[in-house]
Amino acid sequence: MFAARSQNAASRLIGALLAVAAILPGSAAEVEILRSTGGLAADVVGVFREPIGCHRTPDGSYLVFDRAGHTVYRVPASGAEVTEIVRIGSETGRIISPSAFVLAGERFIVADSPQRRERVQIFRRDGTLLAGFSLAERATPRITSGRLTLGGVGSIQWTGQAILMNQPETGGLMTEFTVRGHPYRTIGRLRDTGHEDDRDLHLALNSGLPLVDPTGGYYFVFHAGVPVFQKYDHEGRLLFERHIEGRELDATVQSLPTSWPRRTDESGHEVPLVPPTVRTAQVDPTGKLWISLSVPYTYVYDRDGDKLRTIQFRGAGLITPNSLSFESQNELLVTPGCYRFSI
Repeated sequence: MFAARSQNAASRLIGALLAVAAILPGSAAEVEILRSTGGLAADVVGVFREPIGCHRTPDGSYLVFDRAGHTVYRVPASGAEVTEIVRIGSETGRIISPSAFVLAGERFIVADSPQRRERVQIFRRDGTLLAGFSLAERATPRITSGRLTLGGVGSIQWTGQAILMNQPETGGLMTEFTVRGHPYRTIGRLRDTGHEDDRDLHLALNSGLPLVDPTGGYYFVFHAGVPVFQKYDHEGRLLFERHIEGRELDATVQSLPTSWPRRTDESGHEVPLVPPTVRTAQVDPTGKLWISLSVPYTYVYDRDGDKLRTIQFRGAGLITPNSLSFESQNELLVTPGCYRFSI
């Protein structure tokens, strides 16, 4: 009888421990559902064709980067009006075929590609052009997401002193540029892909998101192929590499292609069409890395590279983020939709 009572007690203890494990943040059993607490009104968001950047400025207004509209908008805190501050065009001071956007203090930076020539322009927050430069490489299509083919500068960051971009043509994962367009440092070596004899495919599988860690150093998150991220210190030394893993991503990893269809670009050059495994990523003010996948889940990693949380965002419906912007360590803006979340 005593043995039976002991066995029942042990069973209850195990059950209780399993129940606790199921609700611990970051446990395999839990997917956190975060529901929107606000953001821009639906009729305002309806003005934008494809918002892939939504940032809140210190005065409470919003800057919205509309990739398909080739436009940057300003929306006041009241949401009363939407103003185009950078408009479509290939001329200096306008943007055409834009690919990346970042808020940089009192300025913002946009990468675009007039006549398929990669260009970076720096603007005041009112849309006044401050500086700009073109890159040596032409914008080659690399990553395909649905009907959208992305080429050129896929992500851009401001370090506080320099512009940080993924330019694998330089031989490194991340390249720092001065505001006048002079490259002066590369960080990270290209990973082995097994396709080094196919330059376009090798570079596509080394495309990704360079990220500045506000607590120090850098992250690099690979866009395509085997999902991986790396952490570097401020001097550019590799600290660690982690595979991005989880049951939500299992089917994607298991179906990674071994061959890729090709298309002919405008210049007659055949390029591989490579689907992303990661849509976007960002580092929060405390140094945690947030990675939004090609499936509608976001993983959060601590500064040691250990996964803490698995999240789904819900606004009017389930959201698959294409950009993340932290207003503070407790508030996050997500596009599409320009929704705000308490985190």
